[in-house]
Amino acid sequence: MNLELHNKVIFITGGARGIGAAITQACAREGALAVIFDRDKEAASALQLELSKEGLRSEAVVIDLTNSSLLQTTIENLSAKLGRIDGLVNNAGTNDGVGLQNGSPERFRSSVQENLVHYFTMAHAALPMLKKAGGSIVNIASKVAVTGQGGTSGYAAAKAAILGLTIEWAVELDPFGIRVNAVVPAEVLTPQYEDWVKGFPNSEQVLRDIVSSIPLGERFTEADEIASTVLFLLSPKAVGINGRHLFVDGGYVHLDRRLTKAAH
Repeated sequence: MNLELHNKVIFITGGARGIGAAITQACAREGALAVIFDRDKEAASALQLELSKEGLRSEAVVIDLTNSSLLQTTIENLSAKLGRIDGLVNNAGTNDGVGLQNGSPERFRSSVQENLVHYFTMAHAALPMLKKAGGSIVNIASKVAVTGQGGTSGYAAAKAAILGLTIEWAVELDPFGIRVNAVVPAEVLTPQYEDWVKGFPNSEQVLRDIVSSIPLGERFTEADEIASTVLFLLSPKAVGINGRHLFVDGGYVHLDRRLTKAAH
């Protein structure tokens, strides 16, 4: 299917690693100019080199997304340079384990800043160009927003807020033809996820237990599967989808777990 993204300009935060990298690759392979926003210079450069070897286009902005004033200025300068912004993927975030019992008000505030505020800053700064293009925003949330996890209050609050902002922005930006949707992953075996699992003394058993509770195929969702959904939502093919939360999780959140347990 031609997603009509050729020569479109797509901004992707956290676009150098994990789910973000898969989205960057997918955008570039559809002929878009993928613009990576990431603090990891080495990972961004490596991804750019990989894409260039395929003859694909990308740009990298190495930046701390929590620096709102610098982020605003950077996007304004990029807008002038590139002349358009057709899509924004707000993806960057960290499940940092700032919980109610082990955290503090200061750490909670920092966690929300790290995981939420840049979503607003990116959208606010890109908005003039998105209005011109009638573009699309896709926010990456997390199943933690609706299921909880325990011990990660800051991340859960930020991801729940992202779901709320998705609907709010869809309402506010509807007159400009800008669609806003959220993708909600659950268990995706990214490098960050693997690092979290390695923190358990019985990490292999933890992985087996998680996989055994995923209804569809008892397997992790692939980052490429998240990316495919994001690309569809960015494209004109998804013109009828607005203000929605799409769960790409193999049924992990909504299907009865007994479907998997009964098979063992």
